[in-house]
Amino acid sequence: MTADNYGKKVTLVQLEQVKTLVIGAGRSGLAVARFLKTKGAAVTLTDNKDETALGGDLKILSAAGVRLSLGRYPAPDGFDLVVVSPGVPLSMAPVARARERGVPVIGELELAWRFCRAPLVAITGTNGKTTTTSLLGEIFKHAGVRTLVAGNIGNPLVAEVENFGPSDLIVAEVSSFQLETTVHFHPQVAAILNITPDHLDRHGDMAGYTAAKARIFANQGPKDCAVLNYDDPPVRELAANCPGRVIFFSRVHTLKSGVFIQGGQIMAKMNSHSTPVMPVNDLRLPGAHNLENALAAVACALERGVPERLLADTLRQFPGVPHRLEPVAEIDGVMYVNDSKGTNPDASIKALESYTQPVVLLAGGKNKGNDFTAFVQRAKEKVRAMVVLGQCAGELETAARAAGITRVLKAGDFRQAVFMARNEARPGDVVLLSPACASWDMFKSYEERGDLFREIVLSMRG
Repeated sequence: MTADNYGKKVTLVQLEQVKTLVIGAGRSGLAVARFLKTKGAAVTLTDNKDETALGGDLKILSAAGVRLSLGRYPAPDGFDLVVVSPGVPLSMAPVARARERGVPVIGELELAWRFCRAPLVAITGTNGKTTTTSLLGEIFKHAGVRTLVAGNIGNPLVAEVENFGPSDLIVAEVSSFQLETTVHFHPQVAAILNITPDHLDRHGDMAGYTAAKARIFANQGPKDCAVLNYDDPPVRELAANCPGRVIFFSRVHTLKSGVFIQGGQIMAKMNSHSTPVMPVNDLRLPGAHNLENALAAVACALERGVPERLLADTLRQFPGVPHRLEPVAEIDGVMYVNDSKGTNPDASIKALESYTQPVVLLAGGKNKGNDFTAFVQRAKEKVRAMVVLGQCAGELETAARAAGITRVLKAGDFRQAVFMARNEARPGDVVLLSPACASWDMFKSYEERGDLFREIVLSMRG
């Protein structure tokens, strides 16, 4: 197996003494450096942050023989291979120069794939990836399949990929950042849940973003399968480019073939015969968007041979994932909900639509190049008050007032925002953290943001 995306070939099964530059010393980069060192590669790990800002396992890696180049990126000259972390844009100087010089540039996902021996189901989409990946992992485990859930969901695939073989299964959440550095990545089942504006600051426009997502099925063959959302026009249109079979799922259409809703039942029609899976009302996950996630998971699981009965059992029991419509506590008749994973407007719209009660909404953070117009228009129909914060607080406030939201409060920090929301809420309301923005202006991750929200809310109980 070779990396020949930019001309020069490097055998990635035999990495002994291959001079490798790993760019980005976050979770993914650390896992890559550790993995490559076990393969005998000559590894340099670089980041534009210094050691004080990074922390982590740097000293352990250095002691193991990984060369550290921190505080600034070195030139990629003299390296045989560059492995770039998902958070590092391909326009960054060392990445761009490596590509110009014909040095192979791949990411952690592609590296892991080169050592993958297990069948792989990959899930992407703007929203719902983590929920669907986690749900699907539980379905396969309940069906008795030894299953690894990894990827963008938090555990780098490269850290575990060699521990799973042909009789096991890997379910991987994959992002557009990870997919844009793939070359031979080839999941047997590839699902695209939806495509709405996100990361346009990275991909330039919707065409670039969609093209990155579509790489998930680029290397599939006739025996492979792409699972696509029929209700999402940009996703549905990708079917024409799929080299393998296509299974559609739909929440609003009765399909000739695929997974859909009919008569209040989740139905599967995979081989001209319709089979009921379970009543929609038995699904534990709340919201129309989670129904779509469940339909996608059903399609992927049936494609891999899981019986309908086992599917239904897991769907009835699966509670969801942390930071996505996660109930934290009810205090003085007010329900507090952590939706920190709502990092773009469409995700937060879906969160708002999950509630019939009045909402006090906490929103704001780092905008990823998105337009807030549709978000604030939907918020106007739902919210009693809106608390804005973070780097784009001013932008959000302006958009909210233009949409007709009269009660908009601007918080100086996160803790103040939560207490402002508490003061605005009345019994029967929902205080919803669904920022519609990334967390990187104030936090290391959306998980850290959600954890702090949970901590503050629980402290209110006294």
